[in-house]
Amino acid sequence: MLKAIALDDEPLALEILQSFCNQIDLVELEKTFTKSDDAFKHLKKYPVDLLFLDINMPSISGIDFYKKLPHKTMVIFTTAYSEYAVEGFTLSATDYILKPFTFSRFQQAVEKAYSQWKLQNQNPEQQYLFIRADYSLIKILFSDILFIEGLDDYLKIHIQNQKTVVARMTLKALLEKLPQSEFIRVHRSFIVAISKIEKIRNKIISINDEEIPISASYETAFFELLNRK
Repeated sequence: MLKAIALDDEPLALEILQSFCNQIDLVELEKTFTKSDDAFKHLKKYPVDLLFLDINMPSISGIDFYKKLPHKTMVIFTTAYSEYAVEGFTLSATDYILKPFTFSRFQQAVEKAYSQWKLQNQNPEQQYLFIRADYSLIKILFSDILFIEGLDDYLKIHIQNQKTVVARMTLKALLEKLPQSEFIRVHRSFIVAISKIEKIRNKIISINDEEIPISASYETAFFELLNRK
């Protein structure tokens, strides 16, 4: 998940950003700022992955603020003025969205930033993930996961020969952390490890004496992936 902050001299604009971020699993808006000095001090101490940045501010332009940053940070410029677009992209901005923007346009920009971040940070040798559960960070090997069961805002990670891990997280957010070639969602409430499937009969997957249904909305993608194996 992307860690982000937002800087805009308009409190209402920050409220909209916060509301939109709350609807997307890919980004966590950690803090918002109306003053550039406060945002700059925070970034020096706590670098983030992504910055939502207004351009037309009274004390300093967003363009100049971004040029001053001590760390390499992805930026999505947010402004009501289209004439800044060219300069924004010459700074390798991830995206540039014009106010007032829709949730759909905002989501598109965040997904673009997430893809860019994932490409920069992918590690083909990583064979595990850390999950926060029981007030701890628990290391789980991909090869040990049998399947994952979603329960509203919680999920249960069923692990081979180990205790099930219960974590506060969505299936969508966890799926982003798993190797796409090894795990697939087969139901609104289930992700399965492909290598752990023992048999499939009447749209029911058997894994370790557990039966997991394949729903109609995920059926086509699931069987297409199996056929490529």
